[in-house]
Order: sequence, then C-alpha cells, then structure tokens
Amino acid sequence: MVKNIIFDFDGVLVDSEALIAKSFSEYLAKKNIVFTEKQFYEYAGKKTVQIVSELSTIYNISDSQIFYEDILKISNQLYENDLKPIKGAKEFLEKTNHNRYIGSNNIHRKIINGLKKIKFNDYFNQSSIYSFDLIQKPKPLPDIFLKPFEQENIKKNETIIIEDSLVGVKAGVAAGVRVIVITAGSHWHSERSTQEFYEAGVFEVVNSFTEMLKLINKL
Repeated sequence: MVKNIIFDFDGVLVDSEALIAKSFSEYLAKKNIVFTEKQFYEYAGKKTVQIVSELSTIYNISDSQIFYEDILKISNQLYENDLKPIKGAKEFLEKTNHNRYIGSNNIHRKIINGLKKIKFNDYFNQSSIYSFDLIQKPKPLPDIFLKPFEQENIKKNETIIIEDSLVGVKAGVAAGVRVIVITAGSHWHSERSTQEFYEAGVFEVVNSFTEMLKLINKL
C-alpha cells in the first residue's frame, strides 16, 4: 500500500517547464540563435545554472554569468505572471490523503511562493519540502529523495515518487524508490518518446492525474 508520495515540483505540481523553455528560447533568439522550446526539454529537470553552462559551451556564449542572470530575470517574471498548476493536480490532492513531500531541484523559497500562487500551500507542510538549496546535491544524485527517509518515519516500499524528467527518474531509481512519470504538463508534446524513462528504470508512465490515482490505488 502506498502511504507516502514525494512530488517533484516543476512539471509535476506547477506547469513551469514550458515557462522556463520559453525564457531560454526568447533569450537566445535575441542573440540570433535558434533554440526551440522543444529543444529545451532535453535539459528538463537540470539546475538552471547547469543548463546555462552547457548552452554557453554549445553556442559559444562568452559570459555565462550574464546569461544566467538574464535567464533568471525572464523566467522569474514569467513564473510570477503565468504560473498555473498542472491539470488535474488539485483534484488528485483533494482525493488523496497520503503523507506528502516535495523533492525538487528548485530552491525552497521559490517552491513556497509557487505553492502559494497556485493555492496549493495548504496541501504541503513547509518542513516536508526538500529542495536543492537545503540538500546541496541536485538530481540525478539521489540525495534530495533520500532525505525524507532520513528525517521522517517512512518506508521506501510504502512510497512512490512522481516525476516528469529523466534527471528525476534517475535520482529516484538511485534512491531505491518506485518512480512514476506523469506527462500532463504543457511541455509534453505528442512526438516526445517515453522510452528513455523505461530504460532508466521507471515503474510506470501515466498521462494524467486520473491515471495516476487509478494506478496508486492498485499498488
């Protein structure tokens, strides 16, 4: 029986991956670099600073610090104005009573603000949010997902992780916890394959929180 759920944040609870993709696409377009939002999803789940570093190398952008700072300004503005919950997430939270945790490569303050913005803050205790700035070891390392087991009286065989990225799947599998990928975010497109998740050891991939609820009730 599933008693505990560890949610990723971006792309699982909040529909933010598309906003981040848009910020990179728009910024690079100003430098006459064609970088589509679909291309961004190869980097989904990674820390922004990691993505900036990789793209700076690929596109010969000399000042990666300015690149990083500009991306943060653009993405934070989009985040503030356009952030919405993933479709079906609220209904899922209302219909379930599992112990809830968040394990995210995002930072604690931004997660708290995001939960408040989409009115999800009543569903999560702030002490149950495990973020990069608190753990210091980002996914695909498993530390963010291992921390709840160190601090809470929960068991891995009674826990699932809900993810949307390959980076997150690798972290969850390395932590020894069943990982379910959800593809309900607007950053998913029809031609995007889920095969990489199965190759990485995902337990299952579902398309909606309705499917997620049915699957969890069977476990």
